Amino acid sequence: MIGASLTIERLHKQYGNVAALAGLELELQPGEFMTFLGASGSGKTTALNIIAGFSEATTGDVKINGKSILHLPSEQRNIGMVFQSYSLFPHLNVFENIAFPLRLRNVREPELTRRVNAALETVQMGGYSKRLPRELSGGQSQRVAFARAVVFEPPVLLMDEPLSALDLKLREQMQTEIKRYHIQLGCTIIFVTHDQSEALRLSDRIAVMSDGRVQQVGSPGDVYDCPNSKFVAEFIGTTNLFKIGTESAGGGIALPEIGVQLLLPQTGSANYLSVRPEKFRRVVK
Repeated sequence: MIGASLTIERLHKQYGNVAALAGLELELQPGEFMTFLGASGSGKTTALNIIAGFSEATTGDVKINGKSILHLPSEQRNIGMVFQSYSLFPHLNVFENIAFPLRLRNVREPELTRRVNAALETVQMGGYSKRLPRELSGGQSQRVAFARAVVFEPPVLLMDEPLSALDLKLREQMQTEIKRYHIQLGCTIIFVTHDQSEALRLSDRIAVMSDGRVQQVGSPGDVYDCPNSKFVAEFIGTTNLFKIGTESAGGGIALPEIGVQLLLPQTGSANYLSVRPEKFRRVVK
C-alpha cells in the first residue's frame, strides 16, 4: 500500500451563523501520520467528515494526489474510515464484516478471501473469522474495524477517536498496534483525538485546532517545546506561564533546550513565558 498526498485548501463549513470550519488549510505528505487534536467543537471531526464525503463543505477544496475529491460520492473517494463506535454490522461475522468493502468493489472470491485473511493476520485476528461482533471484546472489535478500513488498500485512512471507548491499558496497547500498522501499511493517516498523550505518541505531525482553525501545526516536539501561543502552551501538556509584559509583538522566541518559550501574541495585551515543569531544577548552594 502506498500513501497519497492530501491537500486541504481554505475549507469552510457554516451552520447558520456558526463557522464549524473557518478556512482550514493543511498539506499532508504521502505516508504521513497527522493528528487533528482539539477539544469538542474545535472542528476536527467536521473536517474528517468532509474529507470522507459524509458532509459537504460550504467552500474550499480537498485534493488527493493533486486531484479534487469533493465532487465524488464517499464510496468513490477510495478512503478508509475507522469510526469511534466501530460500526460493525451485527448480523455479519468477522470475515464478512471485513469483506464488505471488497464485495462493494466486486472483488472476485479468491482474491477477496486472500485479502480478508491477510487483513485478519495483520490485526492478529486469524482465528476469529466466524465470530459475530457481539462475541468480541472492545479491543477485538477495534481491530476488526481497522481491518475492514484497510482491506481494500486505501491510500488515505481516517480515524475518528477510535480508542476513546477502551480502558487505559487496552488503549495504550492499541496505540502501539496502530503505529505498527501505519509503518507496515504505509498509508496516509488522519487521526482525530482530544487526548494529548495519544497525539504526542502516535503522530508525525499534530494540528492543534480550536474554533474551526488550526492554531499550530508541527511535530510533537515542536508543539510541546515551542508552542506559538498561550492557548497551545496550555492545551498541550502542563506548563507554567509567567506574565512578563504588555507589548504585543507577534511570533515567538524559543529556547527549547532549556524548556523556555516566550509567547508573543499577534493581538492582545500580554506576553507570557512558558516553562515546562520538567525543566525546573533544584539548585543546592
